[in-house]
Amino acid sequence: MRYIMPFIFCCVVTMPIFGQTADHPLAAKDLFLQKKWVDSIYNGMSLEEKVGQLFMARAFSNQSKAEENRVAKLINENHIGGLIFSSGGPVRQANLNNLYQAISKTPLLIGMDAEWGLSMRLDSTYAFPWNMTLGAIRDLELVEKTGYQIGEHTKRIGVHFNFAPAVDINTNPNNPIIGNRSFGEDRENVTQKGDAFMRGMQAAGVLANAKHFPGHGDTDVDSHKALPTIDFNERRIDSIELYPYKELIKNGLSSVMVAHLSVPSLEPRPGLPSSLSKAIVTGILKERLGFKGLIFTDALEMKGVSNFGKDGEVDLAAFQAGNDVLLISEDVPVGIAKIVEAYKNKDITEERLALSVKKILMAKFKVGLENYQPIGTANLVEDLNRLKDDLLYSQLMEGAITVIKNKGEILPLRNLATKKIAYVELGDDSGSPFFDELKKYTKVHMVQDISLNAIMTKLQNYNTVVIGFHKNNENPWKDYKFTEKELTWIYEIARTNTVILDVFARPYALNDLLSFENIEGVVMSYQNSKISQEKSAQLLFGAIPALGVLPVSINDDFKVGQSVYYNAIQSLSYGLPEQVGMSSEKLNRLDSIAQYAIDGKMTPGIQLLVARKGKVVYNKNFGKHRYTGDEKVKFDDMYDVASLTKILATLPLLMELEEKNVVSLDTKLSKMLPEYASSNKRNITIKQMLSHYARLKPWIPFYVATLDPENKKPDPKYYRRVPSLKYNIKIAEEMYLRKDYPDTMQKIIKETDLLSSLRYRYSDLPYYILKEYIENYYDKPMDELVQDHFYQSLGANYTTYNPSPMFSNTNLVPTEIDDYFRFQEVQGFVHDMGAAMENGVGGHAGIFSNANDVAKIMQMYLQKGFYGGKRYLKPETIDKFNTCYFCSQDVRRGIGFDKPQLSESGPTCGCVSMTSFGHSGFTGTYAWADPEEEIVYIFLANRTYPNAGVNTLLKEDIRTDIQRLIYEAIIE
Repeated sequence: MRYIMPFIFCCVVTMPIFGQTADHPLAAKDLFLQKKWVDSIYNGMSLEEKVGQLFMARAFSNQSKAEENRVAKLINENHIGGLIFSSGGPVRQANLNNLYQAISKTPLLIGMDAEWGLSMRLDSTYAFPWNMTLGAIRDLELVEKTGYQIGEHTKRIGVHFNFAPAVDINTNPNNPIIGNRSFGEDRENVTQKGDAFMRGMQAAGVLANAKHFPGHGDTDVDSHKALPTIDFNERRIDSIELYPYKELIKNGLSSVMVAHLSVPSLEPRPGLPSSLSKAIVTGILKERLGFKGLIFTDALEMKGVSNFGKDGEVDLAAFQAGNDVLLISEDVPVGIAKIVEAYKNKDITEERLALSVKKILMAKFKVGLENYQPIGTANLVEDLNRLKDDLLYSQLMEGAITVIKNKGEILPLRNLATKKIAYVELGDDSGSPFFDELKKYTKVHMVQDISLNAIMTKLQNYNTVVIGFHKNNENPWKDYKFTEKELTWIYEIARTNTVILDVFARPYALNDLLSFENIEGVVMSYQNSKISQEKSAQLLFGAIPALGVLPVSINDDFKVGQSVYYNAIQSLSYGLPEQVGMSSEKLNRLDSIAQYAIDGKMTPGIQLLVARKGKVVYNKNFGKHRYTGDEKVKFDDMYDVASLTKILATLPLLMELEEKNVVSLDTKLSKMLPEYASSNKRNITIKQMLSHYARLKPWIPFYVATLDPENKKPDPKYYRRVPSLKYNIKIAEEMYLRKDYPDTMQKIIKETDLLSSLRYRYSDLPYYILKEYIENYYDKPMDELVQDHFYQSLGANYTTYNPSPMFSNTNLVPTEIDDYFRFQEVQGFVHDMGAAMENGVGGHAGIFSNANDVAKIMQMYLQKGFYGGKRYLKPETIDKFNTCYFCSQDVRRGIGFDKPQLSESGPTCGCVSMTSFGHSGFTGTYAWADPEEEIVYIFLANRTYPNAGVNTLLKEDIRTDIQRLIYEAIIE
């Protein structure tokens, strides 16, 4: 037995089946069982049943009972071999599929045109991009994965043949039926993409179908309406149109669809469609190319072929030409009768009939129809709308978007401090996701008007204009062209402005532009889906690299394969958690804790953001500005971040000075500020006071001394209701402090006593002192310094001191209804009383921001001082300040940065690395970064509204419980 087994194995692999071997594209793993089943079914059929197997009829899952009965009749009475489903929903299709299979004597082969998957997103986006989009992607593994996941979709719904991929080489920009369905115009690109797609789909257990043979790419006629002509010589067709088929056939292609084309060089009879041409189907496809798989006709009801005969003549001609499956015949019973008649008249041999029918049965066995199981409908919709499909779509768009012109390296957009960017929206579809994403990177204004003159006037205020051309993404045949008006606008805007044109439509849209001379940047984004728009905005700012290549030529301006490649410049990007090794499902648990805090009235509202590895993967808003009212928290709402100001404003400015050797961590106050030379604080160093290990008092309630001793209201000696030269520090509405009082505050700090013992004690006072020093050094106020040095170039355009003059109250979250100092609702003015008395600009408090901007600054720290293509600080500087120098004295702090607890309780969940750092704020804010897990976590709230009271947010560990869940969401 030991010697016989290898011989038997060899026989299993090589034994002929219907004249074929195990490398036959329709051969199953078990050839013996396949042959046995095929022979058994075939031998048990009547002639009419055999002929019926050749026909695949159309079925609709969204039509009437009469339509259902029509299909059932074809199955019962005409014994058709299969169905191609169109138009409908997945659950109804699955139910109909089960019904039809149940009444069919021989299992039905189910096909479908599901080139882009099955599911439809809420934004009218198919599960996967068009082929033209895939044609722009360099990474073949992504295309193979696309084929595989589409295969999973179709298999889940009971489909055995997906009529994909289209391997037409689309060399005609005016092709009305191929266009976006083609991978492009380059034969190698089309072949590689088609092969990868085929391999992926067939690996999922769904048989591929290459179409439209011999090549439908170079025509401007729709074969649904007339017969297109491919007017090239045989040598050209063999070299170009047939090239992909040769390669795919070598690699195991299951089936081919033959198009309805007039190809004079291949078929001598004038006007005879390729689908009816024996010279093309048998002579070229079967004999010259050696194809052994199933051969489908294109739909025989199409006008391009249906007028070549009547009463079943077209069906008979198609079969005699060499086709195996007759797709969507005009009249199935008549067609069957015609072929039966031909068989009886010996115009068709038994061998010829058996060849096609047995191939069909082979395919049925290969896809498991010898043991058909009904399709389960439980969770069907969910199975067709999977997270992994969203993830792949996102990866595909990142790989596809193509920069084809980049004059002066305008892209990626950098030097944001000097950029004044306008967005102009063109096209017939929405560009809102694109605009919203642009605004995450810097200040971008939408400029709109019905008049070009008015537009031009408005654009004079900007030095960079992004024009988005947005066309409907509902299907790949939608109109994609610019209107004459839009072309005129582009020419005129580009004539006087620096322009980036971003096209969310097929590349051929650009053919209508007469000149690109004045357009500095041209980007092809291919589709107008939400994800495409978001990814394109990220690409413009360098958050993701430019990777795509142009799959077709644009006039003489841009050639196929052209691209401008650039790397990402380490700005935050936005995507799905799984892209960075986190679980969406687990991260969604953050929702419940945030909502618990809202419901428990621990804070009226929350902005919550999580980023990992430079990608924001969770960014949600909860609650409202106030417990009463309807103002819900939005992305662009700005919170008073309180003590986060310490690390967002004072600390980076101090780091700069340390890098310039203006100060060191050991510099003493007496050297920084001469007035401290004789004070009790003269020997305190920067290291000591920013580690909160310097015997400084925690805080001084400066405002108390300015209240009337009798009524505890603001004393007129210090305040006025209207501003003047003497009273010009605006504390709140109709409340102005005497301008010399900040000097008094500095004097109080200098003269106040030190604590009796040296121990860790958190204090705001170092930041009053440092603010004084930094402003003296630069002779410039801190609010201007931090804008000039950091915020503007970071694109942190929602981050500022004193936001009221620049932002609407609808974007400024209130912090308190003050009944002890200002006696009014505090909104747009800093909550901290001391910072308010410094004209809203404190070293310890005063910054307003949103979660996205805070994340940018924390990401800059995480990236060792680099962000958006610019180095702000040296890595060694970040490390120096992110060091705990007094841990041995039980002081956990770094220099300015808070650090994880040294014992059980502290500022974090206890699950972060010891290299992590951050800070919290009195108003309920929290920002933390962990270099080891590359995580940035931002929590903004106004827990002090309507009054500071008890800090339930802190007592309930809301922020650190969320932090714990973030770490539990890491899956790799």
